[in-house]
Amino acid sequence: METMKPAALFVLFFLCAHSASGSYPQAQNVTWTSINFKTFLTWEPKPSADYSFTVEYSAVGKSRQKNPHCIRSSATVCDLSNSLTDLNACYTADVLSEPPLGVNSDLIEFPYTTSPRFCPYKDTDIGKPDFKLEVSEDKKKTTLYVTDPLTALFKDGRQLSIRDIFSDQLQYKVTYRRNKSTGKKVMFAKTNVIELTDLDREESYCFSVQAYIPSRSVDKQLGELSHTQCSEDGNQSIFEVYSVGVIAAAIFLILLLIGIIIAVTVVCYKRWRKSLKSGKEGVPLRDV
Repeated sequence: METMKPAALFVLFFLCAHSASGSYPQAQNVTWTSINFKTFLTWEPKPSADYSFTVEYSAVGKSRQKNPHCIRSSATVCDLSNSLTDLNACYTADVLSEPPLGVNSDLIEFPYTTSPRFCPYKDTDIGKPDFKLEVSEDKKKTTLYVTDPLTALFKDGRQLSIRDIFSDQLQYKVTYRRNKSTGKKVMFAKTNVIELTDLDREESYCFSVQAYIPSRSVDKQLGELSHTQCSEDGNQSIFEVYSVGVIAAAIFLILLLIGIIIAVTVVCYKRWRKSLKSGKEGVPLRDV
């Protein structure tokens, strides 16, 4: 038998490798998604019954590990929140295309796609905080009581907040404006109790709050903006406090109540007149 030339051997090897890996398509669009350290790795496409995905992850420079819930899975998402234990480290992950669970293959190495680098402390997004708005009785001071968003992390059975993680690095950015005005002012606070004393006493103000971490890169410094809350305006008219529908409903109920009172009064009066008349007719005439 004639010996095959090196070029022919290379072509044959390439075709065999291509054929072997062709049944296990590589993952595409491998992406990290993380909010308050709840971290997912996602990718495409959803596999068929002929193959599955396995996720291997590691801190940069360390050995790779597998998440037990992401081995030969038909899912296209892997929750790695509890796997990335060193929040200050940076991680990468490989998504391997493998045979379905219980199916063997002659391949030694399977096709894989490597994720971008992800650093939890620097890259996780911060969710919107909640806050309570309180105006003093003399209306000289407005106080915001901010609640730190909770994370997906636990320590000694206690769920950690973002302040537990970022400590004195965490600040809050407060954006406020007069109600029904577009002009905005901004202030930064290092505590959860934020006091404002330079506001006009008879004006209503609207506030929103977001976490601010100045040590991060510019695009990751600010968290998600909270819901807007507005203080009450002592000079508001009834039309500003209540909607037209509410006012109309209140007027209708008042008129209905007046109508019922009038109707009951008329009925009672007629019955009284009738009983009075009946009483007079029943009395006999006196002899002259």
